[in-house]
Amino acid sequence: MVWAFLLLFAGEPTDLERALRTFSNIYALIEENSASPVDPNQAIYEGAIPGMLRKLDPHTVFFPPGQFEQLKELEKSTARGFGTVVSVLPGRVIVLQTVAGSPSSKVGIQPGDEILAVNGVRLDWLSMEQLIGLLGESRRREARLDVRRQGNPRMMQFILIPEELASPAVDRAYLIRPGIGYVRATSFEKETGKQVNEAIIKLGGNDLKGLILDLRNNPGGVMTSALEVSAMFLPAGKKLLAVRGRAKEPEEIEVPKNWPRYEFPLAILVNEKSASASEIVAGAMQDYDRATVIGVPTFGKGLVQSVYPLSQGTGMALTTAFYFTPSGRSIQRPLKEGQLEGQTPRWASLETQTEFLTEKGRKVRGGGGIEPDQLAGPEGATRLRNVLDASGVLTQFATEAIRKIGSVEASFTVPPALLDDLQVYLSERNIRPGVAEWSTDREWIRNRLHQEIFNQALGVEKGDEVEAQRDPQILRALETLGAR
Repeated sequence: MVWAFLLLFAGEPTDLERALRTFSNIYALIEENSASPVDPNQAIYEGAIPGMLRKLDPHTVFFPPGQFEQLKELEKSTARGFGTVVSVLPGRVIVLQTVAGSPSSKVGIQPGDEILAVNGVRLDWLSMEQLIGLLGESRRREARLDVRRQGNPRMMQFILIPEELASPAVDRAYLIRPGIGYVRATSFEKETGKQVNEAIIKLGGNDLKGLILDLRNNPGGVMTSALEVSAMFLPAGKKLLAVRGRAKEPEEIEVPKNWPRYEFPLAILVNEKSASASEIVAGAMQDYDRATVIGVPTFGKGLVQSVYPLSQGTGMALTTAFYFTPSGRSIQRPLKEGQLEGQTPRWASLETQTEFLTEKGRKVRGGGGIEPDQLAGPEGATRLRNVLDASGVLTQFATEAIRKIGSVEASFTVPPALLDDLQVYLSERNIRPGVAEWSTDREWIRNRLHQEIFNQALGVEKGDEVEAQRDPQILRALETLGAR
């Protein structure tokens, strides 16, 4: 098959027409004279087109026929799984919780169970990357799990069939101190704005003395949901976001009227994995001095992706515009992948400033991403903490401790005697920290053991509440809100 462009020139050809003619000539020459046959789909779909798009930016992608169909299916699909919350360690997977009514709960899997193999594949042979990949793949079809349960000498086997499971974007909402709410949003889906509002109402609405909105590890999602969340904390008419691009009419989005409004103090937590819609919320709150943003600088993804269906079942996701905060800061970091050496990024002319002013005149940095008002890193690590987490020994000990304790109530605290028992348990497994090392990490160990017991006895949500008591970024937010 000879594949070529038919170019009809009326007068002098343009630069584009010359380039297309050169490409056509090169392809024809290769097809006629190459030592190996030329697959046109591979040459065009996997070579020429992706090569051209790489010069634009790393987010513009071409989808061959099969991949574009998969993309459309993914947009329609609902999350499927077994309803099991697990702790993934090198070569080991331990069940922390099973969701009521889920496949794992129905077959009798229990917190503390250790999954040894999935569909005959032993987990202790796998790297972390292979292990996570296997777990993800297993949720798509029927799976056979080999399970070991403490106190039971026989290996147990379960057959699970995945089901569609509801996964709310707002997965945590509770009072972390009297009058101080904590709400965590893991993504921005269609219902996220509604879920955030419902969570705030449940915690007390405008009677709250303050709120921590946790957007750490939130990769974003639906822009309109980010605007709905932002609008809850600002007066009507305020500019929330600007959208600008070369071929797009500039657009400014304002806070609508008749929207729920909250006036209590606000702290927002972000990290390097907070992106897109998360950055829209954090940027707007920062520009209007409405919230204190705490954590580490965000990812820096603020672009509009338009998906275009093309001929022969192909498609393309193209970057068509960029998001800007109310003060004019670009959320998007420089697109290095699509930047020729020594060349200014194509979108850089949209933002020439490096410093911007908030509504109260504070200076904030531009150039992509959101830099927090207060820098606060995550929890630090020590040698002993790394050993305890990597070995899974705290999870195992918690399982045995629950059997001895019997019923675990929400008022439970870890008594000193249980920590003494833990030291003996660790020693039997050749983990023997020195006196100074144990004393330094004793409070951390107490809190982690408390968390593991709650994970298995009361659910991971309660375990997260215990973990929050030692989270340095949450503690900084509480301090900012006057509730340390």
